[in-house]
Amino acid sequence: MQQECNQKGTLVISLDLELFWGTRDLYRLDDQRERLSQVRTAIPRILDLFERHGVHATWATVGFLFAENRRELLQAVPAIQPEYSRCELSPYPSLTQLGFDEQEDPYHYGASIIEAVLNTPHQEIGTHTFSHFYCLEDGQTEAAFRSDLEAAARMAAKWKVQLRSLVFPRNQVNPGYLCTLKDLGIQSYRGAGSNWIYRERKRSDESQFRRAVRLLDAYFNLSGHHTFDLDDIGPEAPFNFPASRLLREYSPALRILEPLRVARICSGLNYAAKTQRVYHLWFHPEELALNIDQNMRALRNILTRFVQLRDRGEMESLGMAELSARMMARNRPQAMGREPSVREFAQRLG
Repeated sequence: MQQECNQKGTLVISLDLELFWGTRDLYRLDDQRERLSQVRTAIPRILDLFERHGVHATWATVGFLFAENRRELLQAVPAIQPEYSRCELSPYPSLTQLGFDEQEDPYHYGASIIEAVLNTPHQEIGTHTFSHFYCLEDGQTEAAFRSDLEAAARMAAKWKVQLRSLVFPRNQVNPGYLCTLKDLGIQSYRGAGSNWIYRERKRSDESQFRRAVRLLDAYFNLSGHHTFDLDDIGPEAPFNFPASRLLREYSPALRILEPLRVARICSGLNYAAKTQRVYHLWFHPEELALNIDQNMRALRNILTRFVQLRDRGEMESLGMAELSARMMARNRPQAMGREPSVREFAQRLG
């Protein structure tokens, strides 16, 4: 990209909005009820912080959460479903056991949350796939992934939302599936990053050692800031906007290190502003729900640092779709050309 197109650093924030769908294979619902109940307090506070600090963000949302009730969700089930080798990874056998709607079952439905996001300025609804689809796990296929994303797009279209940005669940980026993103009009995704401690892999290949190093890296700069230059992004969509840093939740056991958790991110913002690069911060709103005051304080301090840089003309805030639009404007006609309207996109999906 020409230097004049990126005269300042850029903060991109993406959130993985999942409720219980993101952890259903790891925990029992009873173990998550307190956290998932508190997230409905956390999300309005996050949105308020974003609005007051003028922050643009992308909410990568599991498609199941768009459903108003169980009947609508069951009607939206895709024709092709993943046949994971580990059967606990598939949510489909449990759908008939859900409560009827969000009031009865706030752990699996999220229409009111989506409405709140859409009613907040500069917030984008992206996709976290329809079913929290695992793209590197044994038993899934490209055909099932395509069917899943088509279902997500149809559900979003009912809300007059066209999906332009994607976050792969568990950051399991599958390069072989990028053509599917392009076919369905998704212009960007969040890459896992190239450093060995963050590189994508299926969960069974994860190690305690990698997890431990990532935890240390959240407090101490072991691996760098992971910023990127728009010159390094490929010429065609879907564009890879790799993650720079996960905002981890507050840990009472590590409270003595809490200032380092925030400073680690703020130093990344400083570096991005100084070098006119992009800093991609991400987190799960569910993880900020417990110890909510400490987590909101950390987020507020990070956003305050961003505002200081922005007010000096050194940084701006963009959602993933906005950054994609900038890339496409720079790369036309090589990129995707004119974007279809929501109506045209719904007609394409049938």
